[in-house]
Amino acid sequence: MSTPDDISTKPEQASAEQPSAQPWQADARVAAVQRRTVRVLSAAQVVGGVGVGVAVSIGALLAESVAHSETYAGLARTAMTAGAAAVGVPLALVAQRAGRRTSLSLGWLVAAVGGALLVGAAVSRSIPLLIVGMLLFGVGSATNQQSRYAAADLAAPHRRAQALSIVVWSTTVGSVIGPNLADPGAAVASALSLPRLAGAFVLASAGMALAALLLWGLMRPDPLMLSLRYQEAEERQEREAGTRAASAEATVAREKSRSTGTLRAGLRHLRHSPRAGFAFTSVVLAHTVMAAVMTMTPVSMAQHGSGLTIVGITVSGHLLGMYAFSPVVGWLADRIGHLPTVVAGQAVFLVSAALSGMGHDSVGLMMAGLFLLGLGWSFNLVAGSAMLSEATPAPLRPGVQGTTDTAMNVVAAVGAGLAGPLMSWIGFGGLNAVAAVLVLPVLAFWALLVRAR
Repeated sequence: MSTPDDISTKPEQASAEQPSAQPWQADARVAAVQRRTVRVLSAAQVVGGVGVGVAVSIGALLAESVAHSETYAGLARTAMTAGAAAVGVPLALVAQRAGRRTSLSLGWLVAAVGGALLVGAAVSRSIPLLIVGMLLFGVGSATNQQSRYAAADLAAPHRRAQALSIVVWSTTVGSVIGPNLADPGAAVASALSLPRLAGAFVLASAGMALAALLLWGLMRPDPLMLSLRYQEAEERQEREAGTRAASAEATVAREKSRSTGTLRAGLRHLRHSPRAGFAFTSVVLAHTVMAAVMTMTPVSMAQHGSGLTIVGITVSGHLLGMYAFSPVVGWLADRIGHLPTVVAGQAVFLVSAALSGMGHDSVGLMMAGLFLLGLGWSFNLVAGSAMLSEATPAPLRPGVQGTTDTAMNVVAAVGAGLAGPLMSWIGFGGLNAVAAVLVLPVLAFWALLVRAR
């Protein structure tokens, strides 16, 4: 029986053995590598995602304790977001040249170094070290996001969304554990004679370093490199057999990626492929809607008398909506199609905006609205990301995916930054109304796609 290592070195033979009626992903050996890849990615998401969870709750507290200034604390928090946004494309380019294994391992390792620098900043009270540490630590968030694409590289077309959704679901563990590491971190800090808040980042760095080791040691063969070899072998076999010409789009895409660079070729593809453009738009705007509303929800609830416990439960419900149901969303997307699932996500967003916007005096309505906000995000991220992978030729996928994640983080950061002034001007209900308006471009794009069929 062949092993995964065999097919990583002999794609031509493996492709030749497959029945022509089946895609190469249906080969038993490819399926075995795919299952192993998803398991390894999920494990890395669990241990590395703890660090991402720490950043959400404890990062701002550490920044304020080091800087003793809300201004510097805000700058440090912005640096973490900037770090995530800045590396989306570079990580994708590393994946293009050296594979997902190298790209994701490097991302988690850089984030672990950032966590170590944050521990040093807590000890030395150094603001420059704090900001550099936050920048590098933010790379973990980008790595966490790009891991979902690796799950789709070898997935059969009819199971692409479900494979991707399992990796997204694995983030649930880290998002739950990470924000609760303050007390265990304090015990670690006490044992190491460190400032109290630094202990959580010791644990976060250890988790991110472990994620890097898991991916580097166990994600073999590399799913992206293997998928590219299989597709090239399939095209070569078809040309030699004379059954049909190789896909012109894939061939042109590969040549352009070699001659003009993956990034430019990927941007060109986003402009000229309606389905890829729709997927890009839906993912970016969904993340913006989620970030803008979620940023100001704790503030609005506090203004209306909700205590920290109620706010925490509401945020936990939101995270539950984001991650816990992603396998169900993936199954649905593979069953009814990526496009209808994204459109369903827009409907969920509209209901969420109505409940949250009209229910700021009602804790129950706020909780329901925030849960649906997370669920709508899950519909868009899972189905939109799977659709993006499906609509993009394999040679261009890393660049297009990295561009999408960079745009997603940058636009969402702008939306979150504008959410405060908007709420001051038109209230939390008005902010939700603006968020609902962002659904309209996606629905308009959907209408154009349907009309073009």
